Amino acid sequence: MRFVITVILLSITLFINCSNVLAKDESVGIRIDMLPWGKVDGVLPKYSEFTVLDVETGKMFKVQRRAGNRHADVQPLTSKDTKIMKEIYGGKWSWKRRAIIVIQYDQWIAASMHGMPHGAGALENDFPGHFCIHFYGSKTHRTNSIDLSHKLMILKAAGKLQEYVTSADPFELINAYVAGFKQQDSRIISTISLQQIDWKEHIQSVENINLKRMSVFPVEDLVNKISLEVPVEIQWVSNNSEIKYFKGNIYLFRFSPADAWKIDSIRFLKDSRILKEFKNRKENTFWSNY
Repeated sequence: MRFVITVILLSITLFINCSNVLAKDESVGIRIDMLPWGKVDGVLPKYSEFTVLDVETGKMFKVQRRAGNRHADVQPLTSKDTKIMKEIYGGKWSWKRRAIIVIQYDQWIAASMHGMPHGAGALENDFPGHFCIHFYGSKTHRTNSIDLSHKLMILKAAGKLQEYVTSADPFELINAYVAGFKQQDSRIISTISLQQIDWKEHIQSVENINLKRMSVFPVEDLVNKISLEVPVEIQWVSNNSEIKYFKGNIYLFRFSPADAWKIDSIRFLKDSRILKEFKNRKENTFWSNY
């Protein structure tokens, strides 16, 4: 699947033939492929080396594929690459997914990575193990299924997130919304939200979140509806490791049956008490400065 998006490269250092090309405030039209895993497996064979570009920060590092038959198991190429990768994750290894673009020669491929070393590693790079990169259609080793968070990050990297959200049914949307909180990704949440909110601070109040139960109705019964209440049970963990539970409704609206569904985020934040946690966090931060 191919398309063209305009990428704004802000202070990104491109490593091409060992020379640095600095692009500042330049709008560059780049063709990005959202290749299925079956094709990527051949484009990036075992022991191949390629570059990872983090979509949010613009930082780049090199990796080598070491293994993986459902997705790519890779390692940073050198200690310098490990350092850059850790900087991308704010100095702390994490299972959080991130939207990335894999660059191999002149081909740019939408992908997703997590940032947690695990398993075996063979390179001298100060990275204790390997990490995973997923492509469109990749599956996890443990469950042999597509990871929703990785899928959303791939769509984000490919510029296809809005298209997915527009065509999603309410239940797919709720799953994606919760995944956005789980990955602390403001882009995913804001694309689904009815209201425009400064998400970057709110999502820091939620360290982890899981959708435990959701009532699902036949989609064909919703064709003419413009509002919907969906009963859910959610468990979430605050940034100070407190486990909290929410049992209630998520409210969705759309302006007409032809429009995309949106989630009432203000009501969800209040009902789930995430908003209260955010206010407490802000207050504690304020007083800790005195």
